[in-house]
Amino acid sequence: MRNTRAIAVLNGLLFVLASNVPGQETPGQLSAGSLAEISNVQLTPEVFLGSGDLLAISVAGAPEYHYDVRVSPTGAASLPMLGNITLAGLSTTQAESVVAKRLQDRGFFNDPQVSVFVKEYATAGISVLGEVQKPGIYPLMGPRTLLDAISAAGGTTPKAGKSVTITRRDELDSPKTILLSRDNGQTMTNIAVHPGDTVVVSKAGMVYVIGAVKEPTGIILDNPHLTVLQAIAMAHGTNPTASLKSTKLIRKASTSPQELPIPLDTILSAKSPDLELQPDDIVFVPNSAAKTVASRSLEAIVQTATGIAIYGRY
Repeated sequence: MRNTRAIAVLNGLLFVLASNVPGQETPGQLSAGSLAEISNVQLTPEVFLGSGDLLAISVAGAPEYHYDVRVSPTGAASLPMLGNITLAGLSTTQAESVVAKRLQDRGFFNDPQVSVFVKEYATAGISVLGEVQKPGIYPLMGPRTLLDAISAAGGTTPKAGKSVTITRRDELDSPKTILLSRDNGQTMTNIAVHPGDTVVVSKAGMVYVIGAVKEPTGIILDNPHLTVLQAIAMAHGTNPTASLKSTKLIRKASTSPQELPIPLDTILSAKSPDLELQPDDIVFVPNSAAKTVASRSLEAIVQTATGIAIYGRY
């Protein structure tokens, strides 16, 4: 039904344009190129009715038939002369057709022109969760985009990842995952969001570099091929007293952290291949001037890593 309505709207628009521009095609004479343009037009999806929504339902030319009704928890609206009609899950256009058919079938009107107007959306808010500054439900009415919703929640946190999951109110089993852009939203990733949507900003993978480096830091892993040398470079390099041959990689495992040796001295001299890092990896460069530091336990290393600052790579 929505596709039929969209085609009708587009045909009407084309008729107006053709009638005002000499030499233009009429809707009955559309070329293949024009049809291709129509197929690429994206219309804003209609918002579907839900439980708790307050509706104003009326019939054109019949001022006595104008009622404000609220959709019940079961999804039905109770109308005089008609009883309960299930409207939840329908668009306003579909609801108008359902009510009109019921009125005509009962013999109250002959071809009634029904109008359904949503006075109040019970689920008008958009839930913005995950790695945002102020998770919550925000009443964003009218045409809105993903970045509008994230902005209403105060923006993303330093730990935010690039992926965002959007779950539509009427498509709970089909969540959509997209990638956030870093160019002020001037890409197709800044898609439209609608009342009832749930937006979840993912948490980025992190890599930590600690120990005898000039600036111990946490790095947002937005580069899937980040290596040990790149991570250390982002920590501004090692200290003069660093024990390069004793460098360790602490990697998260299913049971407990796993300790792996990193031959940093031979990697720097190009005698060993550089190693790619994974989310939650910790690169620990011990200090040769203090044997106690070089023998630190895994638990102490992990605790140190979780308390350092985060370096965002954008």
